[in-house]
Amino acid sequence: MLIKTYGSSVYGIEATKITVEVNITTGTKYYIVGLPDNAVKESLQRIESAIMAIGYRMPRQKIVINLAPADIRKEGSAYDLSMAIGILAASGQIEIDNLGDYLILGELSLDGTIQPIKGALPIAIQARNDDFKSLILPKANAREAAIVSDINVYGIDNLTDVIDFLTHKITVLPTTVDIEQEFINKINITEVDFSDVKGQENIKRALEIAAAGGHNVILIGPPGSGKTMLAKRLPTILPPLTIEESLETTKIHSVSGQLTAAESLMHTRPFRAPHHTISDVALVGGGTNPQPGEISLAHNGVLFLDELPEFKRSVLEVMRQPLESRSITISRAKFTIDYPASFMLIAAMNPCPCGYYNHPEKECICGSPIVQRYLSKISGPLLDRIDLHVEVTPIEFSELTSVERAEKSNCIRKRVINARNKQAERFATNDEVHCNAQMSAKAVRDICTIDQQGKNLLKAAMEKLNLSARAYDRILKVARTIADMENSNLISNQHLAEAIQYRSLDRENWAG
Repeated sequence: MLIKTYGSSVYGIEATKITVEVNITTGTKYYIVGLPDNAVKESLQRIESAIMAIGYRMPRQKIVINLAPADIRKEGSAYDLSMAIGILAASGQIEIDNLGDYLILGELSLDGTIQPIKGALPIAIQARNDDFKSLILPKANAREAAIVSDINVYGIDNLTDVIDFLTHKITVLPTTVDIEQEFINKINITEVDFSDVKGQENIKRALEIAAAGGHNVILIGPPGSGKTMLAKRLPTILPPLTIEESLETTKIHSVSGQLTAAESLMHTRPFRAPHHTISDVALVGGGTNPQPGEISLAHNGVLFLDELPEFKRSVLEVMRQPLESRSITISRAKFTIDYPASFMLIAAMNPCPCGYYNHPEKECICGSPIVQRYLSKISGPLLDRIDLHVEVTPIEFSELTSVERAEKSNCIRKRVINARNKQAERFATNDEVHCNAQMSAKAVRDICTIDQQGKNLLKAAMEKLNLSARAYDRILKVARTIADMENSNLISNQHLAEAIQYRSLDRENWAG
């Protein structure tokens, strides 16, 4: 007897419907066809144990299971539940009259318990698009999938309950999530705040500019000057996620298996801080079974690279293209996957191995050649893609012990949102650009216009600092952001001068 059930497979961050065809005929042996990987092939042992554990029998006949379309490789254990239901229906042990209405997914334990799967959100979106009425999946993934409207999501814990539900012996209520209310309740919840940082007003100003225009930043300063503390608070002044951004970000974390059972929607911008021993593949994504890397997990949020020169050169260089295109394409012999990677990069580093080069009080013991060798670990093309180079100096004892509270993140965020709103109006007709940092070279020429006096100032800075053409565009973008923060339609010399000062690593006194 031939029975069809339906599952789903995730490729990149999109899902594809998989038809599970189960045919039981006279003979022996079990077969799974349709390009299954080892995890899928091993599922028959899990399915047999689970079926017998709940009081049913595994047919001692020839079972052929086809996973269609057969030219797409099937990976993982999420097909266990749909195959088990297909085997029971094809062997006549259960009768289900509306099996085609359900998309069924879940990994089976040997006792029939259903284990969580990855990618529940993109699977739910695709199930709705394919006109399925209902989705059955592990209870741990129910809230994540339930944020998709117009489809009933049933979270069930074990195989027995799935069978009883499909045969109308029990009633299971669909999981519901009020995403708007949940989003509003949690959108402003943060564990850190800029008011925790004593002093460093000039650094806060630089990070506010970075947040207002979506610019990449590098912080250079001695140990203990507050670089990491400041970086961790950058997401608190970025504009809140929109529901569309939250859905896209949640899809990526869902595919990576990073969401907990209590989470249904990501409500704060991601902050990723990988260790400097990270590999190229872990950073950009890929692998034998492709997964999103750290740059994709930081999509719509912040990627923080602490101790930047300690990262392997090859790891840093693979970021150059995603920083420009805001996406990453993983190409292999048999497939190509695109992952989004629109993130703000904030990096931190010591100015030299000992940490005290250019320190106002402590003496550096490294010497210029050693400093030069240390800084050269970061390539010029990568530095060109970082808009703001900011020097962080140690704070005075009087500032450290001050009882005066610094400005809260919410106050800074309001100014950032106002600047972003101006940019949203400016780029309203361009779906690819949302902030000043994303402007193309042509857009920079059209939008970041300066007068002759400004051109002379910029020309002098270019010649003295020996800046590249890309650095020229970066300065204009930062100047445009500073003008937006002051509600100015024109870029003045003052805006340009402030933007130029944020090119610390281009100055002659660095590693002189």
